[in-house]
Amino acid sequence: MTVALIDDDSAVLHSMRLLIESRDIPVACYESAEAFLEELPDSKPSCVVADVRMPGMTGLELQRELKYRNLEAPLILISGHADVSMAVQALKNGAFDFFEKPYDGERFANSVTDAVQKARRQSTEQSERTDIAERLKALSPRQREVLEFVAAGMSNKQIAAKLSISPRTVETYRAWVMERIGAQNVADLVRKVSALLPAEPPK
Repeated sequence: MTVALIDDDSAVLHSMRLLIESRDIPVACYESAEAFLEELPDSKPSCVVADVRMPGMTGLELQRELKYRNLEAPLILISGHADVSMAVQALKNGAFDFFEKPYDGERFANSVTDAVQKARRQSTEQSERTDIAERLKALSPRQREVLEFVAAGMSNKQIAAKLSISPRTVETYRAWVMERIGAQNVADLVRKVSALLPAEPPK
C-alpha cells in the first residue's frame, strides 16, 4: 500500500520519502497535485501527504478534489504557514492529520503509519462488504425474507408465524442463510449483513 507524497520543494519531498521508507512503506513522490491526479485512478495510494501551499492546485484544493472523486485514502496536510483556523478547517473537512513545518519527524512517520493501517482496515472492510453483497444476491426470495427477520431480532417461532411455515422450516432456511453468508452464529450474521439490509424488516 503506497503513500503518495506531494510537495513542490524537492528537498522536503526527499526528507519525507526517507522517513516513510524507513518504516518499510512504499512511497511515490509528486511535485504537484496535478501530477498526482494525472495518475488516478490507476494509482490508488493508501495515504496521501500534501503540502498546503503549492503552485497551481493547493493542498486544500486537492482535499476537495479527492472528496469529489470519492478517494477514501487518509489525507495528511503539511504547511509552512499554517494557522489554527486552516488546520481546524482541514480536519473538519476530513483530513487525517495536519502538520506545521518544521515538524517532528517521528510524529510525522507515526501519523503516516497510522493512516496506512486505517486504509488497510478500510480496504478489508470494503472487500468484506462487496463479498457479502454478492452472497446476498444469491439468496432466494424466501431465504432473503428469513434473513431480514432474523436480523430484526425475531425468533424462529415469530418468523414461522409471519411466513405461515413451521419453526423447523425456518431453522432450515436460517441454516442455509448462515452457510451461504459464511456466518458462525446469529450475532456474526447480523454484523455481516446489517449495513446491507433495509432498516425495517418486511411486513
